[in-house]
Amino acid sequence: MRISVVIPAFNEEGNIGRLIEETFAQVPETALGEVLAIDDGSDDGTGTEIKALLTKYPSLRYLRHGRRGGQSAALRTGVLAARFPFIATMDGDGQNDPADIMRLAGRLGSQGLEPAVAAGIRAGRKGPGSRKAASRFANWIRDKVLADGCPDTGCGIKLYRRDAYLELPYFTSMHRYLPALFLTYGHEIAYEAVNDRPRLRGASKYTNLGRALIGLYDLVGVSWLRKRTLIPPVAEDVSGSSSAVSFDGGGKEDGRALRAHKRSVIQEG
Repeated sequence: MRISVVIPAFNEEGNIGRLIEETFAQVPETALGEVLAIDDGSDDGTGTEIKALLTKYPSLRYLRHGRRGGQSAALRTGVLAARFPFIATMDGDGQNDPADIMRLAGRLGSQGLEPAVAAGIRAGRKGPGSRKAASRFANWIRDKVLADGCPDTGCGIKLYRRDAYLELPYFTSMHRYLPALFLTYGHEIAYEAVNDRPRLRGASKYTNLGRALIGLYDLVGVSWLRKRTLIPPVAEDVSGSSSAVSFDGGGKEDGRALRAHKRSVIQEG
């Protein structure tokens, strides 16, 4: 398994450099293909802090947005630029622990099978009580509407197959709905308890009210998208090539073997 670690960051001076150093120290060289730090138009020393490490770590890459696009845009930029088939994501504030990446890797399916996603669940979550209460309420209402079974969709540390992510529709704030989207596109998700650490520098870029207003708006859209997305199973794939394989059972293993052939079909109506 070769992993591209994608870290989105906006004004994380004092946090991002420490996180990058920890990542190279905690993830084995045999697994760590590269670290991509995505600067979402920071106006502090975030970029300088990252670029100061480029000579120390040849597999560190720095990408900067010309204008701010948000966390989902930064994640997408990193995944598109990634050179390796597995993507690990962490928030740039340093609250995720890079030591958890290999624990998540142990939960993925082997040989490209399911689960295609391993998602962290924050144990002993740090932060103000009001934020934790708001997060619990948001997770509850999201699960009531989407029934995705995810107890902590806001946890930034995840590991997934790059090809599976690229199947998903992109929109602003999609990072909050990745479990529901992966399920919609036929993938399985494994959950693992992970470490949650306090923010050492700076302040969160989100407010409870702001997240609630955006979340409700997006929740309606994601609910519509899930109901209107149909992924038909491929029962047979035959050609004149000797390498072609025919599937006539339409079973679970067939579906797994043919995930690369799936395409989303939006129902007419």
